[in-house]
Amino acid sequence: MPKATKQKRNGAAQGSPYASSKIRSSNNIFKMNTDLGQHVLKNPGVAQAIVDKADLKQSDVGILSSRNRVQAPNKNGETYKSILEKAKKVIAVELDPRMAAEVTKRVQGKPEAKRLEVLLGDVIKTELPYFDVCISNTPYQISSPLTFKLLSLPHPPRLCILTFQSEFASRLLASPSSPLYSRLSVNTQMYAHATHILKVGRNNFKPPPQVDSAVVRLVPKNPRPGIRFEEWDAMLRVCFGRKNRTLRAGWLGVRKVLEWVEGCWRGWCALHGVDVGEGVAMDVDGLANGDSGNGVIEVQKEIEEQEEWDGIMDVDDTMDPAADNEADDELPDFFTQPQEPEAKSKNNATSSKRKTKGKVAELVREKVRKVLEDDTGLADRRARTLDQNDFLRLLLAFNKEGIHFG
Repeated sequence: MPKATKQKRNGAAQGSPYASSKIRSSNNIFKMNTDLGQHVLKNPGVAQAIVDKADLKQSDVGILSSRNRVQAPNKNGETYKSILEKAKKVIAVELDPRMAAEVTKRVQGKPEAKRLEVLLGDVIKTELPYFDVCISNTPYQISSPLTFKLLSLPHPPRLCILTFQSEFASRLLASPSSPLYSRLSVNTQMYAHATHILKVGRNNFKPPPQVDSAVVRLVPKNPRPGIRFEEWDAMLRVCFGRKNRTLRAGWLGVRKVLEWVEGCWRGWCALHGVDVGEGVAMDVDGLANGDSGNGVIEVQKEIEEQEEWDGIMDVDDTMDPAADNEADDELPDFFTQPQEPEAKSKNNATSSKRKTKGKVAELVREKVRKVLEDDTGLADRRARTLDQNDFLRLLLAFNKEGIHFG
């Protein structure tokens, strides 16, 4: 008589904790570090839509920048495979060595492995090679640095498909007079054409973040605007320091801003070999010949009168020497001692420096007032209501007055 077949223990063990841990370990690659922004895009439909929006060509060199996030790591690596099939070469930038190893393992032993290059390092600090298209599932904490790094490259990419936090994407696309309009909006829209592609809910990531995301397309302008980004951004920082203030209050009402502008003007004078004292005299003469600037002319006249009367002795001192001696007797011996020539020269040099510094400060203040009120007429406008043309007029007027920021 044959032996009765025994039921295997696998069915009884399905509800045991060992079996559940085995299933969980097969679904997870490794534990994600959410402090570094590791939120994996798990929806293959969304990942494929992002790749389709990139409009890859057979001659393109694509770069996948995720910095601690694997770009669409579905089980079979279909997104990486679809990108490798469409592009000539793919460069993946990963900060986490575990992520870099996982990306390499998915194409190991396949023909696509020859067209995949993995760069281990921080995408912000890494010197990126030439590429045509960038697809990035960006951690929220480096959204702004990555955006401006891509736009400031010597040879910017043809197209960027970037996944941002939903609020950050709204600020990126904001228009003048909207509540989210900011320095980020002006900078991005000056150097690129930005459009919204699709929204991505938080449940499409694993582990899910606390906010929703949005995918944005950036097309850098070609040719690039002929202005220095450092100077342009420095001016916008002052304008949007308090975006609800008028430009008059933001530029003329803050002492540190005026001191910074004065330093910029002094730097321009030093680069062009212009002495600050001569520059002050030259500008004052120009204003007196017909330009606006009565405030600087009055200050200059007061300084000249003061210097003129400093060289003339008081009449009372010459008429009554006895009274002078009596006054000297009442003072302590320390004050009646003759001053050494070196001390006199030092005091004269200090006083002359103070006079020059005061003249320069008043001149710079008048230059800023002239730019805001006379040249552009933007003194009573607020930064949140200005468009790119207004900011360009403002920068041009500052440059005409010899003020270059940065």
